[in-house]
Amino acid sequence: MTPDSALTADLGLARLRGATLAEVDAAAALQHRTDRKYLIGLDRARAFVEGLADTHHCLDLSGRRTTTYLSTYFDTPQLGAWRAHVQRRRHRWKVRTRLYAEDGLCRVEVKTKDGRGATVKHALRATPQSYGQLDSRAAEFIDDVLRRSAIPVTAESLAPAAEIRYVRAALADLRHGTRVTLDGALTCHQGHRAAGLAPDVVLVETKGGIRPAPADRLLLRLGARPVSLSKYIVGQSLLTPGLPDNDVRRLARTHFHPSPLPERTRAA
Repeated sequence: MTPDSALTADLGLARLRGATLAEVDAAAALQHRTDRKYLIGLDRARAFVEGLADTHHCLDLSGRRTTTYLSTYFDTPQLGAWRAHVQRRRHRWKVRTRLYAEDGLCRVEVKTKDGRGATVKHALRATPQSYGQLDSRAAEFIDDVLRRSAIPVTAESLAPAAEIRYVRAALADLRHGTRVTLDGALTCHQGHRAAGLAPDVVLVETKGGIRPAPADRLLLRLGARPVSLSKYIVGQSLLTPGLPDNDVRRLARTHFHPSPLPERTRAA
């Protein structure tokens, strides 16, 4: 069974009503949002999905209910993005190229924090062949976003720093405009080193407004608590020798483990 079909079965995604990408985007395409993250076991994740069945739809792409994501993150030689997050600086940022493998879609994305601590995501469509690279068009886009966000970093100073791969299911409350994602088969890669999320653990992210959504309240009832966790920060913390110890690394050590390098998923 492939990782995408395994996650569909493990979470019971077939129980939910399906929604098209256009429906999900129209109701819940939040570029300015508050993210909350939870690490939960599969049993709890199945109960969570079942508890959302009356209010949430599952993104359905011609019968496929999950998508394989490949994300290459870019950072400065001094790991400025990593350090800004670990040191909890007000002006945090991330730059990545993201490939939606089965669909052959690629985007350049820049994530920043606004003055209230909410995540703001900026995206530029790119060609699948440009995944993992920053061409002149991408560099111009990145420079513009970072300059407007008062972040003194340029695209010229950035280089690929780590790749994160995972399988994602996306759920949306079409009425209230909130979204939930569930990520499994998550691995972090840097050169010949790799680490993976334990196979019986799912990373859940709720994406909505300042106040917790019904999905957050359900997670609390199931015994889950929010964690401060970034996939890129975890990858760097676990795989880069010599980095100082930090809260992210201590949290990750309980859920991540060394992982063999799987064969790269190819775009459709």
